[in-house]
Amino acid sequence: METALDTRATATSRDRVRQVTVLVGAIVAIGGAAVGSGAFGGQPIAEAADGALSATATPLAPDTPAFSIWSLIYLGLGVFAVVQALPSRGADPRLRAVSWWVLASMLLNALWIGVVQAGSVGGSVVVILALLAVLSVVFVRLVRLPHTGSATSLITDVTMGLYLGWVSVASLANIAAFLTVADVGELGLGATAWSVIVLGAAAALAVAYAVFGRTRPSVILPIGVAMAWGLAWIGLGRANGPVLDRTVATAAFVAAGIALLAPIVTSLVARRR
Repeated sequence: METALDTRATATSRDRVRQVTVLVGAIVAIGGAAVGSGAFGGQPIAEAADGALSATATPLAPDTPAFSIWSLIYLGLGVFAVVQALPSRGADPRLRAVSWWVLASMLLNALWIGVVQAGSVGGSVVVILALLAVLSVVFVRLVRLPHTGSATSLITDVTMGLYLGWVSVASLANIAAFLTVADVGELGLGATAWSVIVLGAAAALAVAYAVFGRTRPSVILPIGVAMAWGLAWIGLGRANGPVLDRTVATAAFVAAGIALLAPIVTSLVARRR
C-alpha cells in the first residue's frame, strides 16, 4: 500500500529560489509560446516553415481542432507554476524532484515554436525529441514517488500526463513532416504503409506508458486521453478533408482506442493485485 511522502520538512533557501525561478520561468515560457504560436496575431504555426506542420502536410498530421489541447496544457502548467510557488509547498519532495524538469519542458516548448517560426523543420525535430525526453524523466519520477498533498499531486500528474501524451503524438507527426520536407521519398513501402507502422508504434508506446505507470493512474490516464485525442484527430483528418487515406484513418482510430483503454486495463489489473 502506498505511503505518502513526508511533507513536514522545512523549506530551504534553495527551495525558495527554485519556486520563484520556476514561477517566473513559466510566465516567460508560456507567454513566449503564446506570442510565437500566433495567438496575438502573429504567424500561426500551421503557416510557418512553408506549412510543413499544417493539418494537411502529411498523412500523420492531426486535424486542426486537435491542437486545442494546448489551451488545457498551458492552463495546467500555469496552475502548477503557481501551486509549486506556494510557501507551504517549498519542501514538497515530489515538487523538488520534478519542478526544474517541468520548467525545462516549458522552455523547450517555447524554443520549439521559435525554431519552427525560423523555418527549421529539422531543428524542430531535435527540440521536440529533447522535450519528449525531459517529459519522460518527469513521468518516471512521478510514477516512482508517492503522492504528497492530494490537490498538488493531482494537478501535477494530470498536467504532465496530458503534456507527455500529446507531445508523444506530436513528435511522430513532427518527424513525418521532416521526412516529407527532406524529400526522402516513401522509403520503399509507401506513405500509407509507413503511416500505419508509425501508428502501430504509437499504440505500442501508449501501452508501454500504461504498463510502466500502472500503479499511478492519475498520470497514465491523462497520457492515454491525450494520445487518444491526437490519434483520433489524425484519423478524422484522413477520413475527411484534402488528404484522404482510409487505411491510415482506420489505423489511427484503432491506435486511439488502444491508447485510451491501455491505462484503464493496467490500472485495474494493478489494483486487483
